[in-house]
Amino acid sequence: MTTDKVSGSLVCVGIGMKLGAHISPISRSYVENADVVFMGVSSGLVELWIQEMNKDVRSLQPFYKEGKSRLTTYKEMVEAMLSEVRKGKSVCGAFYGHPGVFAWAPHKAIEQARKEGYPAHMEPGISAEDCLYADLGIDPGTYGCQHYEATQLILYNKVIDVTSYLIVWQIGVVGDLSLKRFSTDENNLKHFVEVLSAYYEPTQEVTIYRAAVGPTDSYRALKVSLIEMMRIDLTMEDTLVVPPAEAVQRRK
Repeated sequence: MTTDKVSGSLVCVGIGMKLGAHISPISRSYVENADVVFMGVSSGLVELWIQEMNKDVRSLQPFYKEGKSRLTTYKEMVEAMLSEVRKGKSVCGAFYGHPGVFAWAPHKAIEQARKEGYPAHMEPGISAEDCLYADLGIDPGTYGCQHYEATQLILYNKVIDVTSYLIVWQIGVVGDLSLKRFSTDENNLKHFVEVLSAYYEPTQEVTIYRAAVGPTDSYRALKVSLIEMMRIDLTMEDTLVVPPAEAVQRRK
């Protein structure tokens, strides 16, 4: 392995959910000292904040296009980061929340960099899950928590434990197999509710949660019944939280 080969490096860091408040000291250091920083964020305000920390900051957002598969977009993001690593640069990918949670590109970029012989690793960040526990006052150790991605929940035979919390991510794009849409439709959402209705009553209270991102934003915790959820305008940032519906039973 040549010296030039290992001169490049990659680190993917999490900047947390709330602007400026959640980034860890070590992640900030990587952003500040990298040769080039790629931003996996969609907020212009966040981009300006990151640009204050490094002179060479590049947004990954232009890879997104309406009607274009997100998988294609993610592969292009990986190649953009790896192309700079191969030039011998220290590269930092800065992503919302935790860079390893519902984020395909950071995992793949690190995997590919390591395959090619470059040092690469991930630094954790405060994720939407962490904010959810704090904002909704949930201790996952009390009743237990199940986490599912919404589309996987309707595609596969998952078993739901109604004595614990059910947390379902990306409900705003449930049923989208094309990876080209940024919202769900009425039929997909209806199917999703039907799957949950096999375990819960239609009147079961649920919470549609959205973490705060801006420094002055507040989190959203909209309480509705399961059946009423079909009338809510959902986004990709919304998460469904269903509390325990039955008491846990001791083993005999």
